[in-house]
Amino acid sequence: MPDMHIRTALPEDDDALARLDRATWSTLHAVQPRPQPPYDPFFNDRFGPRDHLVAEVDQRIVGYVKLGYPTPLLVNAHVRQIQGFVVAEEQRGKGVGRTLIRAAMDEARRQGAVRITLRVLGHNTPARKLYEAEGFVIEGVLPGEFLLDGAYVDDVLMGRPL
Repeated sequence: MPDMHIRTALPEDDDALARLDRATWSTLHAVQPRPQPPYDPFFNDRFGPRDHLVAEVDQRIVGYVKLGYPTPLLVNAHVRQIQGFVVAEEQRGKGVGRTLIRAAMDEARRQGAVRITLRVLGHNTPARKLYEAEGFVIEGVLPGEFLLDGAYVDDVLMGRPL
């Protein structure tokens, strides 16, 4: 595999990240409808470049992870949550996702977090296997929480200590 570099996103990454998001959209992981033009900017008032780590291969963005707070409550400030995670189709199975997850955990620790959580759709087996391999465990399940492509899909909460 060519050299991979993980870095904090920059404002000028907005277009590349938006294109990657649209190219990888799937009901395997998305609960929002497929984006349609005119497209919203990738970064917004809630999540900016500083909230994203990007993976680059050959100076091209091939993945990202969005790290945020699960709630705005001070009593919950010791926890970070992965709130977005994408790897380009052609880079899957090459270690990009694993490297991004590990980088997110490192960044959460750097920010002082002692715990990290995420939510994943029950039918997203590849993502769930990756998270489990990185030490995440199932902490809760909301059965049939989403109706996607005519089927009810569980929302699975996973977490791990840092």
